[in-house]
Amino acid sequence: MPRLIPFRLAAACALALVLSLSTAAAAGAFSANLRVVGAGGRTLAEGPVTTGRVSVKTSPKATCFGHGTGGSGRAASLGANTAMGLLARGTKTFPALRPLSISDHFSFGIALCGIGSSVARGKSSWYVKINHKGISVGGDKAKIKAGDEVLWDLAPSYPYPNELALQAPISAAAGVPFTVHVFSYDEKGKRKPVAGANVTGAGGPTGPGGATTVTLSASTVLSATHGKEIPSPGVGVCVAGPGFACPLS
Repeated sequence: MPRLIPFRLAAACALALVLSLSTAAAAGAFSANLRVVGAGGRTLAEGPVTTGRVSVKTSPKATCFGHGTGGSGRAASLGANTAMGLLARGTKTFPALRPLSISDHFSFGIALCGIGSSVARGKSSWYVKINHKGISVGGDKAKIKAGDEVLWDLAPSYPYPNELALQAPISAAAGVPFTVHVFSYDEKGKRKPVAGANVTGAGGPTGPGGATTVTLSASTVLSATHGKEIPSPGVGVCVAGPGFACPLS
């Protein structure tokens, strides 16, 4: 699963960092969480992305909406505080998102055909949710704010699949079973427990209340799947080892 890798700046770069952060703050930049699930339920990106002004070159090959609907080849400017603007900014962090295949053919706004190697074909299309709720406008018009969770999923058809979420403890003892819960969010953001979901390392699928038990011997990133529903984001569970203690819950 792709992750941002923190690094330590040298003392000589400290001033440049302060100036950079000040500039970003002045421009109204903020961080939101981006998750992209492509073909076959494969996670292409998952993590925080900082908003900002961005443009993407449209593609004449972006014809997933029909013959003659490809882009002009010109660059399209995307709003800094929009779901598609966040996606475009995410390409700078997550290589699997490149290239974006978009079209400016339509008067209603920018249309998205492909993210990396995952391209909409036939009845499939890109589905967008913000904080677990489907949007009623295009991704280039959907406004976001700091801390929002933005999901892009290549849905096989309409109606769109539900989105899974997994709840698990931050840490666990090696060899000791613990309980996890799986929920699903529908297009309106309504949450309910999921029975029959499979969880990494679980002894069996979830029961009627969406719960199952997991036993780990080492730190693991857990995820949940259930049929054609959108897989859950990864949830890390820390298992302490020799000379290593897990953070407090």
